[in-house]
Amino acid sequence: MQARTRHGKPPGSKMPFWQKVIIAATHCGAGCTVGDICAETFFIFVPLTLFGKPIFAGWAIDYALAFAFGIAFQYFTIKPMRQLTPSQALGAALKADFLSITAWQVGMYGWMAIATFAIFGHELSKTGPVFWFEMQIAMLCGLITSFPVNWWLLRSGIKEPM
Repeated sequence: MQARTRHGKPPGSKMPFWQKVIIAATHCGAGCTVGDICAETFFIFVPLTLFGKPIFAGWAIDYALAFAFGIAFQYFTIKPMRQLTPSQALGAALKADFLSITAWQVGMYGWMAIATFAIFGHELSKTGPVFWFEMQIAMLCGLITSFPVNWWLLRSGIKEPM
C-alpha cells in the first residue's frame, strides 16, 4: 500500500524538527535496548566481573551489543534507502550512529550508576522487577542524553531524518 501524501510531500515531512530528532534518537535507542536486554539476560546465566564489579562487565557487554544492534538497524535502513554498497552503507551507519549510541549508553549508565551506588547502595538482581524498572528509567535518560547529539547529527546532515 502506498503512503498518502499531502500536497506532494510524504506524511512526516511537515513534522517539527524536534520530533525528527526524537525519532532519530529512538531509532538508535531501539538497537541499544535490544543489545542491553540481550546482555543483561546473558549475565543472569553467566556472571562476569570487570574491575571487581559485575555492573562494569555488564556495561562493557551492553555497549558492545548495543553498538552492534544499533549499527545493524542503521545499516539496514541506510543501505536500501540510499542504494549503497555494503561497505558504503556500513560506513554511513557508523558515521550516523556511533555518537548517538554512545550518548544513549552514557545516559543509561549514568542513571544505573545513580540507582546502584546512590539510591540502593548495591547492585540490583537482574531477575527482579526493580532492576528492569530502573532500566526503563535508564532508557529515558539515554533518550535525553542522545537528544542533543541527534539534533547536531541531523542539523549537520551526518544523519538523515526518518
